[in-house]
Amino acid sequence: MSVGRTIRHKAQAFKGRVTERIGQTTRNRRLQREGRTDRVSGNLKQSGDKAKNAFRR
Repeated sequence: MSVGRTIRHKAQAFKGRVTERIGQTTRNRRLQREGRTDRVSGNLKQSGDKAKNAFRR
């Protein structure tokens, strides 16, 4: 797993958390949905990379 990919996935998850929080604060459902999608997507990508890395060793 490359460092750049790890950083990219963590940044996507963080961006999702921030966007979701902004959506909650402003009561904007679209932002909440987009944030949740980004957060979950970033976390799933991280999990996939961890699984790949476990089988490589």
